[in-house]
Amino acid sequence: MPQPPEDVSRGRPARQSPAESLRVRVLKRVSPRFTLDVDFLAPAGITIVFGRSGSGKTILLNCIAGLVRPDAGFIVVGQTYLFDSERHIDVPVRRRALGYLFQQPALFPHLTVEQNVRYGLSGLPAEVQEQRVKEALESLRVAHLRPSYPRRISGGEAQRVALARALVTHPRALLLDEPLSALDEGTKSGIMSDLRAWVASQPIPVLYVTHAPREAYALGENMVILEEGKILAQGIPQQVLSAPRFETVAELAGFENVFDATVVAQHEAHGTMTCRLDGTDLCLEAPLIPLAGSSRVRVAIRAGDILLAKAKPAGVSARNIVPAKVRALESRGVTLVAHLDAGLPFEAHLTPSARQELGLDAGQDVWLVIKTYSCHLVR
Repeated sequence: MPQPPEDVSRGRPARQSPAESLRVRVLKRVSPRFTLDVDFLAPAGITIVFGRSGSGKTILLNCIAGLVRPDAGFIVVGQTYLFDSERHIDVPVRRRALGYLFQQPALFPHLTVEQNVRYGLSGLPAEVQEQRVKEALESLRVAHLRPSYPRRISGGEAQRVALARALVTHPRALLLDEPLSALDEGTKSGIMSDLRAWVASQPIPVLYVTHAPREAYALGENMVILEEGKILAQGIPQQVLSAPRFETVAELAGFENVFDATVVAQHEAHGTMTCRLDGTDLCLEAPLIPLAGSSRVRVAIRAGDILLAKAKPAGVSARNIVPAKVRALESRGVTLVAHLDAGLPFEAHLTPSARQELGLDAGQDVWLVIKTYSCHLVR
C-alpha cells in the first residue's frame, strides 16, 4: 500500500493552492457481498470514474465527501488529510471544502438563482461574495438568470446553476456524480465545454462519475474503471476504452459485439492469430497476444468498426471478410443499426445515406469487412 504524505495537516476550510492532487486509499465494507477497496491518485484535472450501476462509484464519492466513513485507509488533498483511520482523522463534511454536484441539481426552490449560488459564501465580505457569484454565473453562462427561480428555468440551466454553486466556494476538489445524465446531447456538449474551460483556469482534482463513453472521451484526462468495488483498469481514457483488456471495459466502452472463441492458429511472423468463434465455423484474424497456457479468448468488436459490402470485396487490406444476412434495420437517431446473422448475431452501425447507397434491406445477403486490429481480445 502506498503511504500518504508525511507533512500533512488536518482539514482546513481555506482553499489549498491550485494544481494539487487527490490521493485515495479506502476500504469500506458496504454489505456482506460488497466491499469498496480502491487505491488511486487523481491529479489536477478531470479524472473519470467509470463503471456499471452498483460498481461503487457513488459510494466512493460519498467516502471522499465525508458522507460515508471508510473502515480503513486515507484521503488526502495535496498536503491536507481529510481522513486517516490510523491517525484518527475524520474532517467533518463542512470543513472538507469540497464541491459536490449530484445527478439532480437540488436547488432551493424558494431562492433565486443568485441566492442559490451565494448560499455557501456566508461569512465572506459582501464584495467578495459578489465577485465570486458574478464570476461563477458568467463562467457557466447563466448570469442572465440571476433573479429567476428554479421553477422558471430549464433542466440544463438548473444544472449549470448547481455547478456554479459548487464552484463559487473555490473547492479543494470537485466531485460530480453523473451530473449530465438527464440532459440532451446538445445541452451536455455546452456544459462539458464550459466545465473544461473552468478546470483549465482553476486546476484542481475533479472526479467525474459517468457510465457514458462520450463524456469520458470528451472530458477525461485520466480514468478509473470500477467493477464490484475494485479498480479494474485505469489510465488515459482513449487508451483504456479504445483497446480494452477486460470484457466489462469493452461493454462499457460500447463494444456491441463480444464473442467466446478458441485460438486455432498463431502466426508469429505476422503478429496475428486465428480465432474460431464458438458454435460456428467462422474464424477471425486478431492481433497476437500471449495466451498464458489457455487457448480460450473473447473477441470484442465495435459495431462502428464493421463495414458492409453488397459483393465480396477484393483487393482490400482488411483480413476478415465474413458472409452474413441482414435480419433487421433499426434507426437510433442519426445512426442506422444493422442486425446481422453470420452464424452468430452481429451488430453494425452505418449512416442512413450508406444504407441508401447500398440499397440495404432485411433479408439481403451482405459481406462484413473487419480489420484485424478492430478485433480486441479481452478477459
